[in-house]
Amino acid sequence: MTARVLVVDDIPANVRLLEAKLSAEYFHVQTASGGPEALAKIHDEPPDIVLLDVMMPEMDGFEVCRRMKQDPACAHVPVVMVTALDQPSDRIKGLDAGADDFLTKPVDDLSMFARVRSLVRMKSMFEELRMREETRQNLGLSDAALAVEPDPTGAILFVDDRPDLQVWIDTLANLGNEVTGISDFDAALRHTDGPSYDAVIVSISSQLFDGLRLVSEFRANPSLRNTPVIVLAAAGEHRKLAQALDLGANDYLRLPLDRSEFIVRVKTQLRKKRYTDLLRQNVRRGMEMALRDHLTGLFNRRYMSQHLETLLKCASAAKPISLLIVDIDYFNQVNNTYGHLAGDDVLRQFADRLVENIRGVDLACRYGGEEFVVVLSDTAPDVACLVGERLRRAVEKTTFPVEQASARVPVTVSIGVATSAGGDDSSSALLRRADQALYRAKREGRNRVIAQAA
Repeated sequence: MTARVLVVDDIPANVRLLEAKLSAEYFHVQTASGGPEALAKIHDEPPDIVLLDVMMPEMDGFEVCRRMKQDPACAHVPVVMVTALDQPSDRIKGLDAGADDFLTKPVDDLSMFARVRSLVRMKSMFEELRMREETRQNLGLSDAALAVEPDPTGAILFVDDRPDLQVWIDTLANLGNEVTGISDFDAALRHTDGPSYDAVIVSISSQLFDGLRLVSEFRANPSLRNTPVIVLAAAGEHRKLAQALDLGANDYLRLPLDRSEFIVRVKTQLRKKRYTDLLRQNVRRGMEMALRDHLTGLFNRRYMSQHLETLLKCASAAKPISLLIVDIDYFNQVNNTYGHLAGDDVLRQFADRLVENIRGVDLACRYGGEEFVVVLSDTAPDVACLVGERLRRAVEKTTFPVEQASARVPVTVSIGVATSAGGDDSSSALLRRADQALYRAKREGRNRVIAQAA
C-alpha cells in the first residue's frame, strides 16, 4: 500500500535518510524543514500521514501537531512523532497534542513501515466515512450528535497472562469501563462470540498463548472487525509488533506499561470507536433514507423495483409473486377539502393500516402520490385477492382522524392485482398488468379489488 508521506525535520540529513527509506518502499515523499512550512503544505494539500520531528526551532512538533488537529481540513491526518525523546511524559504530551504514535530515534525500519501502513489504512477507511457523512450534510441530513465529544468509556476485553493483569483491569474499571479479563486463548475466542466490545487489549508477549493468532481471529470476526485492538509488546519485539499492525491492530503499548500513557491510549481508541460508529450509523441511516419515503416511512419505488427483480429471479409456478397496486380514491378531494397537511396525515395513517394488514415478509412501498404497492412473495392469485379485499375493508371500515381539521375523513381504495407467470416474466410486465387491473377497478366504480390475468 502506497501513500503520500510528509517528512518534517529541520536537519537535512535526517530528512534525506527518511526520504530514502520511504521511497525505497514506494511511498510518495514530500519534505518540510520546519513547522510553518509543514503547516502550509498540509493545509494546501493534506498528505496521508505526517512524520514529524519534535525538537525544531521556531515551532516544535507538539505545536505543529496541535495546530493541525485544530484545522478541520487536516484534523484527521495521522501524525507520527519521530524524536530522540523517550520519556513517558513526552509521549503523553504528544498524545495530548493529537499525535497517533511515537517513533524513537534511531528508528526501527520494520516498525516504521508497519505503523505507516496501518495508520494510512485506518485513515482511508475513516475518510470514506467522512465523505459519506459530508454527502449527508449536503443533502440536509446532518446529525448534530457529531459535534458532541464522544464518550471515552466502554466495554473492554483484556487478554493477558501477566500476574499484574488485575491491577490494569482495576485501572480501567475505575474510569467507568466494563472490563473482562481473560488469560486463556480458548476462553478469549469464546468471548468473541458473546457480548460486543468497544476495545480489545491483547498481549503479544505471552508465553502461554499466541497473541498474534488472537489478533488475527479478532479481525476475522465480523462482530469485532471494527473494534479497536491495542497490543502489548515487550521492548525489542519489533517483528511481532510489525506483524500485529499488519494484521490490523490499531495501537500498541510497550511493556512495562506506563499508567498515564496506558489510560490516554485506551481513551483515544474508545473515542475513535464511538466517532466511527456514529459515522457508520449515519451512513446506514442515510442509505435507508435514500430508499424510504420520508412522509410514510415505507420503502420507495427505487427499492421496490430492485426487490421485485430479485424476487422474480427466484419465483416459480409453485411459488409465484403477486403484486397489489393500491390507489386512494378521490384523494385530491381530501387535499382540497381539508388541506395538504391533512392529506399528508391521511397518507401516514394509510401506510400504517397497510402494514398492519400484510405479513412481515411482504413489502409495502409508496409508489408515488397516493399510489402504493404491496409485493407478496410465494402468493397465489386467489390469496392475493383475499389480501387486497382484507385491506380494502380495513380502510373503508374506519374513518381517518385528521387533527388539523378536527374531522374524521372517510377513505376507500381501488386495488389492482397481478401475479407472476413464471419463466421470463419481468417486473415491468407484472407492474403493467397490476396497473391495468387498477384502472379497471376505477372504471367499474372504485372501492373494489380487480385481478388481471397473466
